[in-house]
Amino acid sequence: MRKSGILLPVFSLHGNYGIGTLGSAAYEFIDFLSQSGQYYWQILPLNPTSYGNSPYQSPSVFAFNPYFIDPDFLVRDGFLNKSDIGCLKEENSGRIDYARLYKTRMSLLRKAAEKVSSRDSDYLSFIEENKFWLSDYGAFMALKEENNMLPHYKWTKKITDTARAGNIGITHCKIQFLFSRQWLALKKYANDKGVHIIGDLPIYPSLDSSDFYFGKENFLEGEVAACPPDSFSPNGQLWGNPIYNWQKMEQEGFIWWKERLRQAKRLFDTVRIDHFRGIYEYYSVKENASTAINGKWHKGPGMSFVAMIKESFPDLEIIAEDLGFLTDDVRAFFKESGFDGMKILQFAFGDENSEYLPHNYTKNSVAYTGTHDNPTVKGWLCTCNTKELLHAMDYLGVSSVSRLCDSFIRAVLSSVCRVAIIPLQDWLSLGCSGRINTPGTVGKNWEFRINESCLTHNLSEKILYYTKLYNRAKE
Repeated sequence: MRKSGILLPVFSLHGNYGIGTLGSAAYEFIDFLSQSGQYYWQILPLNPTSYGNSPYQSPSVFAFNPYFIDPDFLVRDGFLNKSDIGCLKEENSGRIDYARLYKTRMSLLRKAAEKVSSRDSDYLSFIEENKFWLSDYGAFMALKEENNMLPHYKWTKKITDTARAGNIGITHCKIQFLFSRQWLALKKYANDKGVHIIGDLPIYPSLDSSDFYFGKENFLEGEVAACPPDSFSPNGQLWGNPIYNWQKMEQEGFIWWKERLRQAKRLFDTVRIDHFRGIYEYYSVKENASTAINGKWHKGPGMSFVAMIKESFPDLEIIAEDLGFLTDDVRAFFKESGFDGMKILQFAFGDENSEYLPHNYTKNSVAYTGTHDNPTVKGWLCTCNTKELLHAMDYLGVSSVSRLCDSFIRAVLSSVCRVAIIPLQDWLSLGCSGRINTPGTVGKNWEFRINESCLTHNLSEKILYYTKLYNRAKE
């Protein structure tokens, strides 16, 4: 069955509270997807953000972003009073002001958490279901607050007794519960409407995370994750994440990863694993490196990791992100895994026989015009060189640049790929203002938001028409 969907992060939804939430705008977007014949809503990681506001640099790869909790629904459900949330309202400018969120949101969430009874059966079930990571995360965040939110390697106050460790993070645990109850209700609504959620798992936790602080034995010393120089960044990308001790993890049966995937299976219908080529072979640099240029490649667990997924989660749909520097043995690994890879049309026009040209696509791939790390198609027109532009126009059979955005969408939807995903910004024909992230940079990323006026009936009709035209409309 041919399927399609739309990529839009939760934080990009419209609304009155400075950032997209799990409230009415999320439900409206699901209605829009359903009416437009879409099978998937692809999001970015739901994890809390830290330095740089990136969901790929989080204080926990298990935890949820408290900013996504909807204030109106907290009032509806009796956790806050209406008078509590008036100070949070602000006009949607189309960008997220994370500094304002940091100053205003958590105090209200703490107040809501006070209404969560420690004896509530739903809360107790949540604790039991998430016991692998929850208390560690709560303690870690409480300690960060005691240390003025500094990274853990600069802390002066630390846990000195285990009893305190089990108690200091209760408020953060309750806030996580408030997120979970809103998310699971939203997911059920989506599924009931025939819309399936594609979630996103960052491959690495952050150095400043509860995952690393309480689990240093799972990581190697002296090395950090990076990405070698590529089309995104000539100096590569110095991610700085800790590197897994894959030998130890494999000897233990990948317990840590099984817990991540068990949680992901509950939260999402399909899981995109970021930078999956790092499972076969990963790139690292010394922890004091200033750029990612002088790194080395190392072998990862490869097919033993794939076997674990298939044995433990046989019905979990996986999208294995296979972008970046690919060698023949890496391509063979992806083929042997059997997981769907990714094809990005924006990458296609620098090479006359690029694997990203639609005639080279395969069924077990997910086709995109671009991802969160790309410019919009209109933005790409401002950054591509003349050769790429002429190649795109010739390949897509258009004589006017103004028609290229539409042609990109048509090419992706008409491809042989089983799944096609279009970022909402491309359906809206947005330019550079619609870009979500520029890899290798900090600042002005992860801020994009849509306005309420974007999701029109005419746009829905256009999406539905194209989706039916290329036999991808959900039943």
